[in-house]
Amino acid sequence: MEGKVQFSLKEAEQLADAALCRIGYSEHQAARIGHHLIDSELRGFGIAGLARILSIADRLGGRKPATSTKITREAAATAQIDGQDTLGYLVGYEATELAIKKCKEVGLSCVGANGTYYTGMLSYYAEMAAAENPVTVMASHCTAWVAPEGTYKPLVGTNPFCIGIPSGSTPVIYDIGTSKIIHAQVMLAHRLGEELPPDTAWDADGDMTTKPAAALSGALAVWGGAKGSGLALSVQMLGILAGAPALPPSLENFGFLVMMINPAMFSPLEEFKSEVDKMIDAWHNAPSTSGSPMRVPFERSNKLRAEKKASG
Repeated sequence: MEGKVQFSLKEAEQLADAALCRIGYSEHQAARIGHHLIDSELRGFGIAGLARILSIADRLGGRKPATSTKITREAAATAQIDGQDTLGYLVGYEATELAIKKCKEVGLSCVGANGTYYTGMLSYYAEMAAAENPVTVMASHCTAWVAPEGTYKPLVGTNPFCIGIPSGSTPVIYDIGTSKIIHAQVMLAHRLGEELPPDTAWDADGDMTTKPAAALSGALAVWGGAKGSGLALSVQMLGILAGAPALPPSLENFGFLVMMINPAMFSPLEEFKSEVDKMIDAWHNAPSTSGSPMRVPFERSNKLRAEKKASG
């Protein structure tokens, strides 16, 4: 495609590792961040993929990246992590691993993280959790780039919300942002000199705009009207629960919250998964109004990833 460059999976991994090491990350850290970014590419979310490295480099501004986190509060089922300005791809992974561990030990867990930025796809962490069988609820708040219904003033972040459910096969993972477009999409369009989709952003004067620069000084439009605004506000509050401020400064001190429940606390695990599979089957077998088969969340991107991996 014109203006596009295609890489093999191995080439993409090498490119990501080299670029991330060049801006100061260790080989291990670069591999962890790169795996997340490439997973975004493989699943069809290129706007949050390798191009994100440019935004990370811009955020660092030539400084050595912070990579040291600290657990500031901890109990049997809970913990709070201060990311100390560490990149969210690393902090989110650490928080998810800790939540999985605690959930296995006591049956449920809640881990909050703050002092971070750029957390990435919540579905990435939910898939990690589903492989270990917990049901997961996640939320991540950020800088107020989005105007809720009824105003053009940015009051909430792009604020993704995610639920992950293990099944007998592919997990059901519902991961949705609460803005019509995400911040990464605006940044990428700005870099490429492209316009934004119509009706997705406001300029500073309250007029709809397709210009990325105007959107960055104005606000992104909320997804889902009043309902989406309510969800966005709720996620912003959960960021506060994680220990972050209500309105984080630009690309600073984002809040990430992950809650997990072991299904075996309520019924035998295989029985739970069997019931989830029945729901998935009912969904698949429902008559379609579009002519295309019904899909549950995560199926499309999971299939696309498998196809791209198979093709190299």
